[in-house]
Amino acid sequence: MTKTHPISVVELAMSVGLTVLGENYADELVAKASLVPDAAWHFLGPIQRNKIGKLAPVVSCFQGLCRVEEAASIARVRPGAHVLVQVDTTGATARSGVAPDAVGALLDELSSIDVVVDGLMCVAPVDPRDAEACFATVAELAVLFDLPVRSMGMSGDLELALQAGATLVRVGAALFGPRPVGDPR
Repeated sequence: MTKTHPISVVELAMSVGLTVLGENYADELVAKASLVPDAAWHFLGPIQRNKIGKLAPVVSCFQGLCRVEEAASIARVRPGAHVLVQVDTTGATARSGVAPDAVGALLDELSSIDVVVDGLMCVAPVDPRDAEACFATVAELAVLFDLPVRSMGMSGDLELALQAGATLVRVGAALFGPRPVGDPR
């Protein structure tokens, strides 16, 4: 993720061959996409429905879908949009995502909406043992529902995610360094 990094960092990433970039702030993604339109932009995390109209034209994949209403809103603006369902393995109230035992029901409901569910994503707990269990659960669900994409892991737990079968990893800090000081978010 290029979150809060200047456009020069995005341009540098593109110049060395990185083509899939992610953001989780809608306005920042839209601004960067207008300057670097050749990137495949992924929007990560909770989706505010009031932001979908401006995101849909520039987002190649929404990583973080966890409600039917979000999918319906996306499909109205961009039929056939690619999405990843976010799974929450922690049960913590502050976490976004659908519980593992509710993934099948959500996928059934999404099958009648004009979005393409490519796979699952998760944000793992910080503790490596909990992260490992989280990744294993998401990988098992992806196999169970025949979903090829598993967006699991970030810079700090990259190895565990890859061992569990991640096909996408979010490694912004490893590639771009820490977020710039003074990040207002």
